[in-house]
Amino acid sequence: MPEITKQVKEYNNEINLSTQSSNLIARIESIPFSRWHIKPRVIMGSATFFDAFDSLSLAFILPVLIGLWKLNPGQIGILISMGYLGQAVGAIIFGWMAERFGRVFSAKWTILLMSVMCIACVFAGNFNTLLLFRFIQGIGVGGEVPVAAAYINELSRAHGRGRFFMLYEMIFPLGLMLSAQIGTLVVPSFGWKWMFLLGGIGGFVVFSMLFTLRESPRWLISKGRFDEADRVIKEIEASTDERMPVTVSAPQKEVKGNWKELFSLFYRGRTLIVWTLWFSAYFVSNGLNNWLPSLYKTVYHLPLQESLRAASVTNVVQVIAVFACALFVDKIGRKRWATIAFIVAGLLLTTLWAVGAKTPSSVIYLGSTAYGAMGTITVLLYLYTPEIYPTRMRAIGTAFATAWLRLASAIAPAVVGFVLGAKGINFVFILFAGVAVIGAVLALRMIETREKVLEEIAP
Repeated sequence: MPEITKQVKEYNNEINLSTQSSNLIARIESIPFSRWHIKPRVIMGSATFFDAFDSLSLAFILPVLIGLWKLNPGQIGILISMGYLGQAVGAIIFGWMAERFGRVFSAKWTILLMSVMCIACVFAGNFNTLLLFRFIQGIGVGGEVPVAAAYINELSRAHGRGRFFMLYEMIFPLGLMLSAQIGTLVVPSFGWKWMFLLGGIGGFVVFSMLFTLRESPRWLISKGRFDEADRVIKEIEASTDERMPVTVSAPQKEVKGNWKELFSLFYRGRTLIVWTLWFSAYFVSNGLNNWLPSLYKTVYHLPLQESLRAASVTNVVQVIAVFACALFVDKIGRKRWATIAFIVAGLLLTTLWAVGAKTPSSVIYLGSTAYGAMGTITVLLYLYTPEIYPTRMRAIGTAFATAWLRLASAIAPAVVGFVLGAKGINFVFILFAGVAVIGAVLALRMIETREKVLEEIAP
């Protein structure tokens, strides 16, 4: 009898916890986007801005370092790749921290590490030192975006989540675009070290702002910290009197997350598809973005200022394309948009190969437009990946996925350097086109997540 009584109590306790969890999730889903949501989007967006700034800064510094340190194509590729290898490590480390200690906690330390190493790069006096500093800096850079993506996704309700998240995530391409413009102005006028200095100072400002953010209520619920989640939700509720109908109130219970669940029968297919999508998209986009300033200067022999200006066009095109994606992704759907964007990029890159990429103008128009199409996928994946995993492993699932983007971004520059030296510029673009075609095939295997409650997509 005592054993039966104990089992009944445990069952009733589990039902109670599940009910509490469901009620809290329902309250989150009932609150429309309000002024409360502005602060986390601005602060996390600022962190993401400097993540983008630090990621791209090297591309606009390299044309100077090539002459200053007499770098060959192989060294250029390795220097670009090393930062991305660090990012792959950082994504896993800080993704794990975000699951265990919280999204905001993890985000703080990614920004701190990123900023400290940005200042350290100012004092790098040779190739080997900068290589080491960029690797360590990459650990911080790689951890920030997946953690921020999980956090912002968890603050969103099902209806309009695509637009809400994509408008926030536009900060990343805006960061790339502004980094390009700043690099075009700062590097020729003040020197390459100022790019790192600006990134470091801005990062320290954002680090202080992160202490004012509330923790993700969904993460608190997943840890059974219902009172803390309730206080955060009450703050959100107090920001607006409006309430929206709740379509789904999925039962929730505290379950300990484990990275091995990524390969369980239910999630294995999702995991493998999304990993290959990240690899394909970023192999093309970061392969293009990181090499273009150097290509314009070394292959097409444009002056430094003109090379940087031509390279900055790609980021302007991406911002326009991502804004269009933000407006229409909830209507068109994640799967259809990604498939079409891969196909468009593949066709443009194939055309560039067919015409021989003989002039910088052809690369500026066709290459930049292809990059814009790919850029929408790279941002879309930050929306889609957190959607397909439950809260208990959302950050680590996103972190593992983004580790593949870092690996692709590390491999692509080295491959481009090899292909450029061995076969010429023409073969670089047909290589990118082939990877885009593979991405289109994989995108057809995505699940559609638009307008669905997160707990319904990933139980």
